[in-house]
Amino acid sequence: MTVRTSNFRNLSTILTYSTSLRTSHTSRHPTANMEETFLQLPLHLDPTSKAISAPPTSTSTSPTDPLTTEIQYLNALHRSLLALDGATPPPPLPVNPKRSAQLTKMREQGNLAFRKAQYAEAVKLYTYGIEMGLGRPVWEPATLLRDEVGALFANRAQAHMASHLWAEGCVDADTSVALVKVGNAKGWWRKGKCLVEMGRLVEAREWVARALEFEGKEADLVALGREVEGLIARKEGRGVGR
Repeated sequence: MTVRTSNFRNLSTILTYSTSLRTSHTSRHPTANMEETFLQLPLHLDPTSKAISAPPTSTSTSPTDPLTTEIQYLNALHRSLLALDGATPPPPLPVNPKRSAQLTKMREQGNLAFRKAQYAEAVKLYTYGIEMGLGRPVWEPATLLRDEVGALFANRAQAHMASHLWAEGCVDADTSVALVKVGNAKGWWRKGKCLVEMGRLVEAREWVARALEFEGKEADLVALGREVEGLIARKEGRGVGR
């Protein structure tokens, strides 16, 4: 907890503590009206320890009065935060731009390796990117992690598929969809294609049907659905009407 002294230069004119004292009128009736008296008390901030104190007054001389008690709690909280030695996390929204830049670099290098048919290298680079993304601090936006890592899992699935590693591609595509369900037609298609290549046609049919619920009539998914129905029909020894 860092406190800037300059922010409290005129603290005595900024922070005040108001206490109310109710003094009853002399009255014989128990429901007599009550008056409220407010005392404005300046607070002092020690420039070295940053401890807050209030000057003694005729109304607050006891160590157990409410003002003294509140100030003691506040100072104790300040000391306990200082004792954390910088372990307190920053606010939840700021994002480390260096990590984002590194993730982008890993994805681009992986894409370049894939285009050069260096599929094992592409898998390695996508894996580095995934590890960076999963290493984001917990206070950064979760949606950012899902979008970045979801895309990298989809890319790595494609690299596995290019090497005919259908099981690995299936797992990565499934993970991508688990992270980003909507707007991830590639992830849906890639798992469906892996299921087809592994001969798990009924699962592929069910998967494509689910995909179309999220992605609408996406052309590649519709085409994959037709392919699956044709394969199932041939396996069952019946033709498919066109």
